[in-house]
Amino acid sequence: MTAQLIDGKAVAASVQARVATAVAARLAAGKRAPSLATILVGADPASQVYVRNKRLACEKTGIRSIPLEFGPELGEAALLAEIDRLNADPNVDGILVQMPLPAQIDPEKVVERIHPDKDVDGFHPSNIGRLACRAPRLRPCTPYGVMELLKSIGEPFKRRTAVVVGASNHVGRPMMLELMLAGATATCCHRFTADVAAEVGRADILVVAVGKPGLVKGEWIKPGATVIDIGINRLDNGKLVGDCDFESARQRAAFITPVPGGVGPMTVAMLMQNTLTAAELRGA
Repeated sequence: MTAQLIDGKAVAASVQARVATAVAARLAAGKRAPSLATILVGADPASQVYVRNKRLACEKTGIRSIPLEFGPELGEAALLAEIDRLNADPNVDGILVQMPLPAQIDPEKVVERIHPDKDVDGFHPSNIGRLACRAPRLRPCTPYGVMELLKSIGEPFKRRTAVVVGASNHVGRPMMLELMLAGATATCCHRFTADVAAEVGRADILVVAVGKPGLVKGEWIKPGATVIDIGINRLDNGKLVGDCDFESARQRAAFITPVPGGVGPMTVAMLMQNTLTAAELRGA
């Protein structure tokens, strides 16, 4: 078999159109547009691209963008004070601090300083905890986006075995929680897993998020599985690839996400959804 590609660009466009419709309805009802503050510290080229894409998505959906940029010398105390100011501003619904940050700033302090109700990245321990307790509000954007992709192909979840390769706080762990919440039986593989290939071979739904090109081999994959490749890696020749060996995986899977064009666009789309949700939950 040759797997059907899951078009993340198309699904993301659908999500953004849904958000735009909801924002227009808010405006028609006399409410203000949701607002998102994006903070960029330093001049990392990749971070600049990511932030620009998020601000463009705000334009497309009608969300008010509040761009804030600081030099690489910004201190931790100054950044935390800026977050405090945004937390207190009733006209700000979402706060996003682009990672990575300069070495003098502790990213965990930054994540925890953002009020959970404005944490549109979904990284605050409170929001991860709500997901674990089956009461999600603002969900980590990339796993949230993966769930939208799976729903777009009619994934039933219940009585399906899901395997997540990668256990990061912001992707792998919440991904497993999302899959469990949907009814799948989920396992998370990490660096202490004895036999990753055997675990992968059990998966009806496989999600890989490690950051190592070609880590998962096509022959590991269960025939007919759905494969979601979150990894994005740039090879020496400049080509972008995922964590799965795409060509061999495509010969065994039923569905697979490409890299690029799979999960990536969904992260930004779900950020827009979270910003709208934040505004509605706050009664703004």
